[in-house]
Amino acid sequence: MKGYKSFYYPESKFGGFTDIDGTIAFYIRVNSFINSSSIVLDIGCGRGSYAEDPISIRRDLRIFKGKCKKVIGIDISKDGENNPFLDEFNLIKGTHWPLEDSSVDVCVCDSVLEHIENPELFFSECHRVINQRGYLCIRTPNIMSYFGLFSRLVPNRLHSTIVNKIQEKRKDKDVFPTFYRCNTIKKIRNMLNKYGFNHCIYGYETEPSYFAFSRIFYLLGVIHQRYSPNIFKITIFAYGRKK
Repeated sequence: MKGYKSFYYPESKFGGFTDIDGTIAFYIRVNSFINSSSIVLDIGCGRGSYAEDPISIRRDLRIFKGKCKKVIGIDISKDGENNPFLDEFNLIKGTHWPLEDSSVDVCVCDSVLEHIENPELFFSECHRVINQRGYLCIRTPNIMSYFGLFSRLVPNRLHSTIVNKIQEKRKDKDVFPTFYRCNTIKKIRNMLNKYGFNHCIYGYETEPSYFAFSRIFYLLGVIHQRYSPNIFKITIFAYGRKK
């Protein structure tokens, strides 16, 4: 993959990341919402697997601890107890999150929305826990893209096998069932409107690292990344501010 990436994105030879790195693009904007008095909520916080990212600038952008007043993590998995980048972890046991109303300034939902079975409840809880004028930041796959359509065709029981083939460093315990109940720009826009958020939502696509196994497929991925319409981009970025 390094050869393909450095050929089509030569800037990656200097620092290890491309100019279109999706994680960097997403988290730079999230960081702009945070200050020393902020309380940040990491939805689906997991075990903090980004600690294993070898690109330090990308890894550091994802770490909010020390930049704000408190980082709270919530998850349905107890693995969140081992996340070193949280000040507080709360296990989700029922339908409602273990947080007080209007207690969060910035809410981050990265690669989680696709795993949400009940989007109505999810956005209702976001509205409940976020302070007035607080922020909601979402990154999630777009089912209108070829990658999203393929993902929907793959049964959940095969996700670990396939993800491990295209993302060699991804561990089985970091792969969860997907539902894709709210994974289009239109559906996210409707939810943010319904639950009282001003918003900006758009498609984004980074380098096709999942096609590292084939030069031809990698080239096709590069072409799609550069020329596909916004609605068909592989990832959706959504930023909302509570009215």
